[in-house]
Amino acid sequence: QVQLVESGGGLVQAGGSLRLSCAASGDIFSINAMAWYRQAPGKQRELVAAATSGGSTNYADSVKGRFTISRDNAKNTVYLQMNSLKPEDTAVYYCNADVRNSWYRSKAYWGQGTQVTVSS
Repeated sequence: QVQLVESGGGLVQAGGSLRLSCAASGDIFSINAMAWYRQAPGKQRELVAAATSGGSTNYADSVKGRFTISRDNAKNTVYLQMNSLKPEDTAVYYCNADVRNSWYRSKAYWGQGTQVTVSS
């Protein structure tokens, strides 16, 4: 089994910054993609940013230039630096990881979510 533990959410004023972290632990042989999703009340979950083990990244148009995803592969950890936050960034943010275990079986795992609230 694999666990993803997120941290770093909270309440911030518009224009402020937050940094989210997500650490994976358990039966991990390798991790391909790690990503952040978010879900606002009444809306579907959407991809915010993703990063592969090779360093490729992609972002939702709404966060390009403001958010940065990064990984520490040695620590099986992914970060999301969020700058110039807007009220519309308010959501529960979820970490996702595509993990290959010691049996070389791959599975996607989700964190429990962390609330980000941006006040105007």
